[in-house]
Amino acid sequence: MASVIELNPVDFVTVGTIGPKGKRTFHLQAGKDSRIISFTIEKEQARGLAEAIEELLDDIDERDNTVTEADFSKLDMDLREPIEPMFRIAQMGLAYEPDNNMIILIAQEFPQQSDEFEISDSDDDELDFSDSERPEPNVVRMWCTREQMRALSLHAIDTVKSGRPDAKQNGRIIYYWT
Repeated sequence: MASVIELNPVDFVTVGTIGPKGKRTFHLQAGKDSRIISFTIEKEQARGLAEAIEELLDDIDERDNTVTEADFSKLDMDLREPIEPMFRIAQMGLAYEPDNNMIILIAQEFPQQSDEFEISDSDDDELDFSDSERPEPNVVRMWCTREQMRALSLHAIDTVKSGRPDAKQNGRIIYYWT
């Protein structure tokens, strides 16, 4: 049975990395009161999240004729200890709650796989189990202010860009001769 955790509202939300350039592990983290929840994400998920937040906020600002800005002097965007990921994020979603003027960031984990499920002999190589046996992934909903989300978007882009000077290198051979 999946659990759904609500952080309503969050005190902070951030993206950060651990490790040297080229071997960084990306984390999404949020907290409310003394509870800190961390997740492992991919670099491209951080980039995609930043772009989706920017697009959503720009749409809201245009509709409401407002400007959502991030005041970094009031926000601490560093990861907090302990950084113990609850799960690796499979997918994320964004929703806007106009009554509270809050943006909800929804994180869902990769479905748990068990030894009791076998790989089928089909060409698809899909797991063979019925829907009733399929483990439900855990979900965390983080209720954030528009300002927190603007800051998260800007900070996530900076974090992604702070890696190697040319991210296309990413451990690949760039030049070769035949």
